[in-house]
Amino acid sequence: MLWIAATLIAAVAQTARNAAQRQLTGEVGTMGATAVRFIFGAPFAILLLGPLALHQALPLPGTGTLLWACAGALSQIGATALMLQAMRSRGFGVITALMKTEPVTLAILGAIILAEPLGPLRMAAIAVATAGVLLMSGADLRRGSLGPALLGIGSGVLFGLSAIGFRGAILALPDGDFLTRAGTVLAISLTMQAALTLIWLAVTDRQALAGIARHWRHSVGAGFLGAFASLFWFIGFALTPAANVRTLALVEVVLAQIVSGRLMRQETTPRQIAGMALIVAGVGALILASR
Repeated sequence: MLWIAATLIAAVAQTARNAAQRQLTGEVGTMGATAVRFIFGAPFAILLLGPLALHQALPLPGTGTLLWACAGALSQIGATALMLQAMRSRGFGVITALMKTEPVTLAILGAIILAEPLGPLRMAAIAVATAGVLLMSGADLRRGSLGPALLGIGSGVLFGLSAIGFRGAILALPDGDFLTRAGTVLAISLTMQAALTLIWLAVTDRQALAGIARHWRHSVGAGFLGAFASLFWFIGFALTPAANVRTLALVEVVLAQIVSGRLMRQETTPRQIAGMALIVAGVGALILASR
């Protein structure tokens, strides 16, 4: 059950990272804030390889691993950009909820692409938790425009595709224990993402690069939190199907709602509270099914 602890640690760190990136969006733009987690996260991931190499020889990635990692990396860049753009015009907690429709995507794609059937009890748990997500977001949809909501849902789909890519890369490695596999794919993926976003900004938005340099203290913090969260996501992906990890990660919606209320003064409605209860029930059922 180690994947449960890893997922919960990742969810807490990711909530903090999303909040940090959201604050940077106004300073360096959507793509600049998207790039921060990769540019400043990659060095932390590479440094991690040193202790891992002392623990066990690092596996040599083949073509399959690199292709899976590239698919995950590109999907995650797109998902992060859509998420931050949506958060510019909608509540932090609501957009986080809309993004969390991804377990349905993962359950379907995982079964088709990675041959990971979840069984009726796990599918029911995913359905209950996702219903809670939709209930949470539905109360606010009546007061806002459809565009940001679609961006949030699109972000969730891309995050789901990225999880499939990263788990595929981990499974494609020829050897290594779960920690070594997770750390290796993390370093490969973040290096790819850092290079791609740096090239993109250098060509299209040098002003954002200058803004990132000016706000380097906040950027380092967001990058560290991003690498830390990703490490534990990848540990989860190494231990269990991605749909299990991302369904349990729905607790992040509850955490985001707490952040919205405490730090951003955004109100939590009774419907959102009911939705959070469904999320908790679905997550609990998933844990029981996994046991």
